[in-house]
Amino acid sequence: MFIFETKRIAVVIFGAILNAISLNFFLIGANVYASGFTGAAQLVSSVFNDFIGIGVSTGILLAIFNIPVVILGWFKVGKGFTIYSIISVLFTTIFLEIIPITEISQDIILNAVFGGVIGGVGIGLTLKVGASTGGMDIIAMVLSKINDKPIGTYFLMLNAVIITLAGLLYEPENALYTLVTLYVTTRVIDTLHTRHEKVTAMIITHKADELQAAIHKKMVRGITILPAQGAYTKTDKHMMYLVITRYELYDLEKIIKEVDPNAFTNIVQTAGVFGFFRRD
Repeated sequence: MFIFETKRIAVVIFGAILNAISLNFFLIGANVYASGFTGAAQLVSSVFNDFIGIGVSTGILLAIFNIPVVILGWFKVGKGFTIYSIISVLFTTIFLEIIPITEISQDIILNAVFGGVIGGVGIGLTLKVGASTGGMDIIAMVLSKINDKPIGTYFLMLNAVIITLAGLLYEPENALYTLVTLYVTTRVIDTLHTRHEKVTAMIITHKADELQAAIHKKMVRGITILPAQGAYTKTDKHMMYLVITRYELYDLEKIIKEVDPNAFTNIVQTAGVFGFFRRD
């Protein structure tokens, strides 16, 4: 049964506040675009306002764009992950509506950099607790499962469309500044939370059986358990070796802290997996 966690919800809401601040204080006023569905919502909002004369807010468009994606995520990604993503999108929409669009600086470079940093922190914190900001995260995960290609490939495709349209519809410089924002955002996210689709966890523990049971209760992942010995203490231990997706890192960390807080865990990037790896 799915159980809400107060800490996770609080972090997701805080991430939503940061995303709204990034947009309303820095990016929207400068016509610099964020990544993913947020940038798409910005661009469509600008087109409606500048070319059609209809004022539609970025927050409302972001919510509308995410409706079909949330339905897709519910059935194809996972209910828990999708529910937290819904919370993120909902609160981002609310904060975009209640926080006024304010031009803090007229320097477009400052807006691009600070908007990217603050937005990256918001997204990175949200990913770190096993949720997402919705939109492209969910679509990329589904497409990655179908085609077995890296999630980053699909992020790049959508962001390339946003950058191209920004350059065609507005000043070409806007596309270049959008590239700056996307780069800064990605670097901040990398600092806070890995962007790699799969990672390998190696856990050195005295409680291998208890950890194995707890992990399998929460997630369906194969685990290899190897005998190990401390080089200094000469005590017998076990090393647990498993490959997980980046969205499961939060749950794994929580399980390890609850079952064996003294365990030593090393998380490394996984470039590829050959053989059976459960994708759902």
